[in-house]
Amino acid sequence: MINKLDRKLNRITRHRRIRRRLEGSAERPRLCVYRSNKHIYAQIIDDSTAATIVCASTLDAELKDKVGKSWNVDSAKHVGQLVAERAKAKGVSAVVFDRGGYIYHGRVAAVAEAAREAGLEF
Repeated sequence: MINKLDRKLNRITRHRRIRRRLEGSAERPRLCVYRSNKHIYAQIIDDSTAATIVCASTLDAELKDKVGKSWNVDSAKHVGQLVAERAKAKGVSAVVFDRGGYIYHGRVAAVAEAAREAGLEF
C-alpha cells in the first residue's frame, strides 16, 4: 500500500529526473508549476543566474477577487494567464515548461494552456 509519504517522494524523484534534462536559460527561462492542496503557484526562472523573473499564485492580491475557490481548475487558468501577462511585461516570450513531477492533467495543464493562450510559447 502506498502512503502519502511515498507519493510525495515519488513526485520528487520524477521532478529530479525531469530537471536533469530541462534547464531554463536567459533566452528561454523555465516555467515551473507547484501545486498544493489549496493553492497553485507558477514561477518563471532563469537557471543560469538562479533568479526568479516573475511569479504568480492564487495568493496574489490581483486574483483574490477573481477566483472563488483557490484549488480548482478555473483559478489555475487565472494563474497561468497572470504569469504570462507578467512575463510579457518583462520581455519574456518563450519558456520551457516544467510540470514539477506532476501529471500533465487538471490544474497543471490549465496553467500551461492559459499561459499559451495569453501569448507564451512552449
